[in-house]
Amino acid sequence: MRDQLLIGGTWRDGADGERISVLDPATGEELTTVASGTPADADAAVSVAAKAQVGWAKVAPRERGEILRNCWKIMLDHQDELGELITKEHGKPIADAKGEIAYAAEFFRWNSEEAVRLRGTIGTSPNGANRIIVHHPPVGVVVMVTPWNFPAAMITRKVAPALAAGNAVVIKPAKETPLTALRVGELLEEAGVPPGVVNIVPTQSAGPWFEAATANSATRMVSFTGSTEVGRVLLKRCADRVLKVAMELGGNAPFIVFNDADLDAAVEGAMVAKMRHSAETCTAANRFLVEADVADDFTQRLAKVMADVQVGPGHEAGVGCGPMINAGAVQSIDSLVNAAVGEGATVVTGGEIVDRAGFFYAPTVLADVTPTAAINHEEIFGPVAPVVSFTDTDDMIRIANNTEMGLAAYVYTADIGRGMSVSERLESGMVGLNRGAMSDPAAPFGGMKQSGLGREGASEGILEFCETQYIATQW
Repeated sequence: MRDQLLIGGTWRDGADGERISVLDPATGEELTTVASGTPADADAAVSVAAKAQVGWAKVAPRERGEILRNCWKIMLDHQDELGELITKEHGKPIADAKGEIAYAAEFFRWNSEEAVRLRGTIGTSPNGANRIIVHHPPVGVVVMVTPWNFPAAMITRKVAPALAAGNAVVIKPAKETPLTALRVGELLEEAGVPPGVVNIVPTQSAGPWFEAATANSATRMVSFTGSTEVGRVLLKRCADRVLKVAMELGGNAPFIVFNDADLDAAVEGAMVAKMRHSAETCTAANRFLVEADVADDFTQRLAKVMADVQVGPGHEAGVGCGPMINAGAVQSIDSLVNAAVGEGATVVTGGEIVDRAGFFYAPTVLADVTPTAAINHEEIFGPVAPVVSFTDTDDMIRIANNTEMGLAAYVYTADIGRGMSVSERLESGMVGLNRGAMSDPAAPFGGMKQSGLGREGASEGILEFCETQYIATQW
């Protein structure tokens, strides 16, 4: 298990020798410690990446693509090992953890194909005076800041297109889950990624680290996944140097159920949208807006399934909800639930902290929740489903859009025409229509409003890590 910084192909301790304590959220006990990078380490990593990037950009697209395909293969070869590592430091059920590795690896296969399809254009100017040539060179060194909820996938979703385009990267993984990131970095070098192209520098001093990394003149872009609050701060810093940015921020996804929906399918989709990865996802269903004449039926069905979810350490067989990431997360969830009850909501199932070692919260369904309740305006990031009933579609859409977030939304109805019409009116970057899952490396992932800037995945993903250059010439 790697526990040092990866800079320029060399594993080393941080400049000041400090360590980060990594906890097992299922017990609250320390798993291990890893080196904590300093601002000087961040600056050094950017400088090393800048030198490596020059050579990497000259590598033929086909060769880059073959190396990325090797990355896909080596991650799948280590799927069990990486999945177990995720479960240890994050806590999610082992099936979800292994599923994350399959998803994470797929970004390398997809972008291995995109590397050779990064084409420009050539044409004649309207006045006939010259030719217009457009191509897409790499942006340069990309600083990446990734969250703890997907320790592998949030890295590969950024790294794969960045490398495919010819960039080098410096990654700051979340201090809660650095072990997976370090192991992925090791595997990428085994797959043939040249030293210095991928650098991984965990830290427990994120602010100074980021200041140093973005102050280095070689940094040309920042790619961040995390909360909207932190995103705002980083955007201000990036503005000082006019850095290119790609940001995937918070969510507040509505899950809409009409009275003609197949309720069995809707509940099944709700469990996927709400409970995958222990409900700690930015695309998780956050608010359930259910047409009034089926609201009670849907609520009871959902509560029955939620009550049957086995809560426990992610490595135990049958567990469907692992621990939350830390004690603070549990307290935040519990505060939201208590506030909702104080505003008139009814606890149908759950609604309490699980009395055991570690950081667990019971899968919860709340009925009689008002649209104005605080829980409908905060990202819960936990296994809680507040149900709000509606009678008027236009009013429901107003409620669904009454948030500064616009990442994901879900719609269940038997009328595909209505489903499409409602989907198009939702201020959301992604909509699952009669589906509880939507993420796909071949699809553009990203949000509207304060849920982000840019897209990850699809053909759009690689272009985020490119410049656009125009050459005027004639012959």
